[in-house]
Amino acid sequence: MKHILSILCVFLSLSSFAQTVYIDQEGVMRWSDSRKEASFYGVNYTLPFAHAYRAINYTGKNHKEAIDKDVYHFARLGFNAYRVHVWDVEISDSTGNIIENEHLDLLDYLIAKLQERNIRIVLTTMTNFGNGYPEKNKPTGGFSYLYDKCKVHSDPNAIAAQTKYISQFVKHVNPYTRQALKDDPYIIGFEINNEPCHAETPAQTKEYINTMLATLKKAGNSKPVFYNVSHNMPHVAAYYDTNIQGTTYQWYPVGLVAGHTRKGNFLPYVDDYAIPFSNVKGFDKKAKLVYEFDPADVTYSYLYPAMARTFRSKGFQWITQFAYDPIDIAWANTEYQTHFLNLAYTPRKALSMKIAAEVAYSVPRNASFAKYPNDTVFNAFHVSYLSDLSELNTPEKFFYSNHTISNPVAPGDLKEIAGYGNSVVVQYEGTGAYFLDRLESGLWRLEVMPDAVQVRDPFEKPSLKKEVVSIVWNRWNMQVKLLDLGTDFKITALNAGNSYQTKSSDSNFAIQPGVYLLERTGHTSQNSWTASSQWKNISLGEFAAPESPQTFPPCGGIKGGLGFVHQPKKIIESNQPLRIEAQIVDTSFPDSVLVYTDKVSFWFDNNPYWKMKRIQGYTYQAEIPAEMIQEGVFKYDIVVFTKGHTYTFPANVEGSPLDWDAYQTAYWESRVVNAGSPVELVRITDENNGMELYSIPEWSFTGKSLKIVRKYIKDQVEMRPDALHTARYLCVQLKNSQGIDRLKAGFITSAGFTYTAGFKPDKENGLVKIPLSELRQDKTALLPSPYPVFLERYFTPDSQIPFDISTIEMFEIATVDEVPQEAMLSLGNVWIE
Repeated sequence: MKHILSILCVFLSLSSFAQTVYIDQEGVMRWSDSRKEASFYGVNYTLPFAHAYRAINYTGKNHKEAIDKDVYHFARLGFNAYRVHVWDVEISDSTGNIIENEHLDLLDYLIAKLQERNIRIVLTTMTNFGNGYPEKNKPTGGFSYLYDKCKVHSDPNAIAAQTKYISQFVKHVNPYTRQALKDDPYIIGFEINNEPCHAETPAQTKEYINTMLATLKKAGNSKPVFYNVSHNMPHVAAYYDTNIQGTTYQWYPVGLVAGHTRKGNFLPYVDDYAIPFSNVKGFDKKAKLVYEFDPADVTYSYLYPAMARTFRSKGFQWITQFAYDPIDIAWANTEYQTHFLNLAYTPRKALSMKIAAEVAYSVPRNASFAKYPNDTVFNAFHVSYLSDLSELNTPEKFFYSNHTISNPVAPGDLKEIAGYGNSVVVQYEGTGAYFLDRLESGLWRLEVMPDAVQVRDPFEKPSLKKEVVSIVWNRWNMQVKLLDLGTDFKITALNAGNSYQTKSSDSNFAIQPGVYLLERTGHTSQNSWTASSQWKNISLGEFAAPESPQTFPPCGGIKGGLGFVHQPKKIIESNQPLRIEAQIVDTSFPDSVLVYTDKVSFWFDNNPYWKMKRIQGYTYQAEIPAEMIQEGVFKYDIVVFTKGHTYTFPANVEGSPLDWDAYQTAYWESRVVNAGSPVELVRITDENNGMELYSIPEWSFTGKSLKIVRKYIKDQVEMRPDALHTARYLCVQLKNSQGIDRLKAGFITSAGFTYTAGFKPDKENGLVKIPLSELRQDKTALLPSPYPVFLERYFTPDSQIPFDISTIEMFEIATVDEVPQEAMLSLGNVWIE
């Protein structure tokens, strides 16, 4: 009851003057008072339902406290939009009646908390599928469990249940706002259902939509109603032949559920969003919304602004990513393994989202841009694959998702900074995000998030038994160079429970996670700034962050609080020094870190070792002398001495390999080859050679398709620059060719461009040697398959960039023509010589 009363007081003050949104006759979303165009950017967030709801229970956390923390972070990231597809199976009975339960209560609570931050809402009233993923479905008695997803829109009983449900849903009164959902000014409108499957005729689809529209109107709804048009292509004309006011789309440009982190330059993938039915009657009279989007299975921070730019160029006014991970379960990324976004756990991606929000708000609808790569700098924005960077640079705002060397365009006019790592304005060793907001001349609010360290691939099979990102609270040096603050300023802790005291000297100071006021020496404020003071849509003293865990996961550390992350080089050259780098994560620095080879022994008096030195943050490096790197396999382990204990990795055990009773023999390995040997790309004896096979199209009525095989090779060639420089041929072993007459092979570079040369399979000796000089710029196949399925499958550049072998990142071999399913070809070893 306290929750309800406190929220109600806030809501009544907000709703008394809240603008609403309407859609004009040209299909443009506008504000009710100013008539100006509206633009929205934000996220999906599913904590009230399904796995997210259950996982909060599994971990013993509080749902409403988690919502409070996450919605605060939405505000810090500048979002003004929220969308969710409601799991109707969790709030309905078998005939469509709404059930008042904890799921609905949490949705109501979330809606009220969003309104406190002036965040607008689109609700998709039904999902019409189960609540299990990534678990099995949990029985609830909801009506959608009684019908097949592709029959629920045509079965008379299912439609009867839906009309009852949707009518009761929009009339439901939120106890926290005391308004029915249909009357809530912060709810922009309703999408009827999530990703419908229409298996009947277009006429039946039109009838279904009209039935739902009539039901909503009868229930008293006057808000815009939206429908998904990016599925069921034969039904597109039927969608537009109804009175829906808006249409919804999704975009997953690099596919879904890879099971691992994808790598490469995906900017060509997000350069265009061509809608093939844009000439259908009525298309230009309906608003366009992106209900879901995400470059799935990537940890990069350069893609979100580029996608927002493309959406705006196509006229979209509502853009919501899928999906933001609840803070209390984001450490495991179990909700949707293919997506991973949270301010605390993915700070660089979250900052990229903050920058993308600014794209949505500032780039005009239907604006035109050059084609990639000539659109990586647009308006005040910059995206870079090589720097893994998104950036906004205006006179008042300077946001960056990674280290940057850019100079603010007007340093003296800055009012807001959000960043990660180092810039001209802020130098920081920690690995969390930070925010600086100017409250008045000479007074700034600083917010510092704890460190986030990835210790495991977040896109592997999900489990609450493993941690993929560790949160660590540490003190790091920070340097803030703002003309408005000077070089010596007062620092005062502001958030509850933060008693940390520090001071600046020549703009430098030690800082730990929390919220602080930075005040210029001699400054006298005209205002009384306290933790409870309101600033835009937050209170100054607000702070939300996960606790630092007591232990780290077995994959990256061992019990006792020490985290360890290291990836060995796959292939290195003999008689060349080897630099070994690792992240060692703890609340204090280790006493020493040593690298040993597999040749050491308790019985030897002089065991060689190399000391690792801390470079920055948690990063340590050591260089192994060239004479130690000989052909074969270089095996090594790393020993950490800290807090009176000794730990050895990768064995993940306490103790040293020089102990008399050491019995663990796990090592990291790098294969060592002669500098003059060929550069190996594919080795058929590899148990997991990383090859991926694709077909274009995936489903073919003719039974024929193009076949494309790809492999990411950057990590295999990065240590062999001289061998690449002197190489002349791409060599491919093939055998058992049947039904394939022409092939092409080549590379995709760090620019995202493809270079290939064509050839015919040699059926006698099976070896094809392609002169590298014959490689020519080709169109780039956008693989894995993007969603929706109507999108273009190739990027065709209009800029000619000469092939540079030093930039290759992906090997590709493909059929030139479509081939039947029974066509065969066995790929053997592939190398460069």
